[in-house]
Amino acid sequence: MAKGGPRTPNNPAPVSGPGALSRRTDGGPGNAKQPIRTPTGGGYGDATQLTQEQQAAPLGASPGGDQPPPAGLLAGLSVPPGISLAEGTTQPGVPVTDGAAGGAGAGPEALGLPNQEAEDVQKLAQFLPVFEHMANQVGSSAAARNLVRSIKGAM
Repeated sequence: MAKGGPRTPNNPAPVSGPGALSRRTDGGPGNAKQPIRTPTGGGYGDATQLTQEQQAAPLGASPGGDQPPPAGLLAGLSVPPGISLAEGTTQPGVPVTDGAAGGAGAGPEALGLPNQEAEDVQKLAQFLPVFEHMANQVGSSAAARNLVRSIKGAM
């Protein structure tokens, strides 16, 4: 059993030398490797191929790679049982972009959320004379002029 006294590291150098004699003291970037993980399931020969690929290009150790995600991080995410990405859609008449700001289907207004942009424009409109004065100054930026245009266009 080890007793007290100094501990001298083997692989990492205990002290680095000066200038051209310097060496890494932390053991270097490639001393620790991630373990090779062989998945189960898949087709015939897939596991062998994946194992060989991992052996051909080993990855350096990463801190926390074997740790599960924090408890609250994925709490709200769950896939209902029986749902698979390989299955067809249950809503064939609804485009994928339904609810998005672009593409086919209804836009974000279908969500029934309050129009925050209209409220912001009303608040900015009271300062329009100040913004116009700023945009009309010699050397004003295109962004200042575009701000005035966008407020006037939204009113």
